[in-house]
Amino acid sequence: MMKSKSIAAASASCFLIMSLLCNYISGDQNETNYEGLSYNYYEKTCPRLEEIVRSSISPLFAIDPTAPAALLRLMFHDCQVQGCDASILIETSGDQQFTELDSAKNFGIRKRELIGSIKTSLEVECPQQVSCSDLIILAAREAVALTGGPLIAVPLGRKDSLSTPSKHVADSELPPSTADVDSILNLFASIDMTIEESVAIMGSHSIGVTHCNNVLSRFDNENATNTNMDPRFQTFLRVVCPEFSPTSKTAEATFVPNDQTSLIFDTAYYDDSIAGRGNLRIDSEIGVDPRTRPFVEAFAADQDRFFNAFSSAFVKLSSYKVLTGNNGVVRNVCDKVD
Repeated sequence: MMKSKSIAAASASCFLIMSLLCNYISGDQNETNYEGLSYNYYEKTCPRLEEIVRSSISPLFAIDPTAPAALLRLMFHDCQVQGCDASILIETSGDQQFTELDSAKNFGIRKRELIGSIKTSLEVECPQQVSCSDLIILAAREAVALTGGPLIAVPLGRKDSLSTPSKHVADSELPPSTADVDSILNLFASIDMTIEESVAIMGSHSIGVTHCNNVLSRFDNENATNTNMDPRFQTFLRVVCPEFSPTSKTAEATFVPNDQTSLIFDTAYYDDSIAGRGNLRIDSEIGVDPRTRPFVEAFAADQDRFFNAFSSAFVKLSSYKVLTGNNGVVRNVCDKVD
């Protein structure tokens, strides 16, 4: 199937979302349980939940085209530390000086306040019913769909954590910007993802940007982090991200797009990986590693296959190690966030 990489794809996605007959809706909605979650969890207690979430964030995406990538990253960073429990929203309080949000690996996390805003709207419709952890998942799901990706059916019913891990836990559990194929495959294998799904979930890098403080290691020949880097692309990175200190304000404020169509969820990320134009080490190495390259090539050639694999991986990641039943709480309102 020829894949579209034009701006028209982004506009068309809005129609897809409004239609219940969207070609890329994924997941078995007749399934009643997934790791303690349910596809019809709010059917009686908050039947308009998904409609309210969509109407709350769609206008924002039109104003701020970077918001979808921020919401998708928010979900990843919440779920990869202690599971999907909204702990990334918890602010420092009491004797705890640092929360997981203070981890250097959570640099640039944005749009936390949007989850609280959606929760406030829902309290009018269905008070004390919907958890913030479910809202993070739904917001990320909409972020993918509204930028041209699949509309993923996700099971719901997560509860929110009462506490947050320290920044040291986040430091150890979030992958570094220098992560290689081995570490990424091991990370996702721990939540039962196949290699194909692991390569697909990396397609999240199809939208958004990479800050220069995470790119500078690509210039370090001693660590071989420049594997599969097109010389012209390396020159481009060196121009955009001069070799200043990774901790400098300039490095934190400067960024490069994740791929050639960074506002559209498509397969351009995999084209760039094959061509050696990946910003991060993992972005380039999956294009040459014999375990991952076949899937990179398959996704670059077949958008439907990518969307299906991504949807499956998204459900697995968002359903990993969640709090359900009496093990967690539904917040009355989300924590106040900046």
